[in-house]
Amino acid sequence: MSAAGETSGCVLVTGASRGLGRAIAELLFDRGHAVALTWRSDSSGADAAVARAPERGRSFRLDLRDRDRPKTLVLEIERELGPIVGLVNNAGIQHSRLLAMTSDDDWDAVLDTNLGGTFRCCRAVLPGMVRRRRGAIVNIASLGAERGVAGQSAYAASKAGVLALTRCLAREMGGRNIRVNAVVPGFVATAMTAELSETAVERLRAGEALRAGVDAGAVAEAVLYLLSDAAASITGEALHVDAGASA
Repeated sequence: MSAAGETSGCVLVTGASRGLGRAIAELLFDRGHAVALTWRSDSSGADAAVARAPERGRSFRLDLRDRDRPKTLVLEIERELGPIVGLVNNAGIQHSRLLAMTSDDDWDAVLDTNLGGTFRCCRAVLPGMVRRRRGAIVNIASLGAERGVAGQSAYAASKAGVLALTRCLAREMGGRNIRVNAVVPGFVATAMTAELSETAVERLRAGEALRAGVDAGAVAEAVLYLLSDAAASITGEALHVDAGASA
């Protein structure tokens, strides 16, 4: 995927109806790319993003826990927008709860959505990327995967798994010219993070070297860089966009 607009393929961004996913999709549209956006329960945000460039975008429903949907989704996208040359695994959920109070259902939902969904989406796009010997995958992780935050055990475990998956898949796919990287955002004010406690937010923001913190636009720029040919020699990496909190 070139740094400029790409007419011979598209980028799939999951969870693009709001927050980071929407910011990523809108930046891709603004830079001339064709984009497939997914949503789970409300299409309005994704449809509004597509309205920026209706000739280059489509929105599709995706439940990350659906075992069969990723495969059919890829077929639909490639029929309407062309081959998928980039995948951004952004969609996810979290349940803020102390581990002792976490039910099996909540634990399973978070792990199966965030880690299992990333696995299934990667698996669905890889056959086409392998055939074309071309592709870039960017997985959205979390600073919580690297530092303990009370009440975030399930979410942090799922994102730590995403980082491990990223490294392993980069090893598997490097010989086929497919790059796999992760972006690790610090605290970003979005609808998902709105449910975090003040203590959790303070923990995530502790040590930020840049007082302005992190916004969704900065994360989107990092994702776009890792998708682009400018990052042609980068794979298996976790790029931190955290205002220096992990320094």
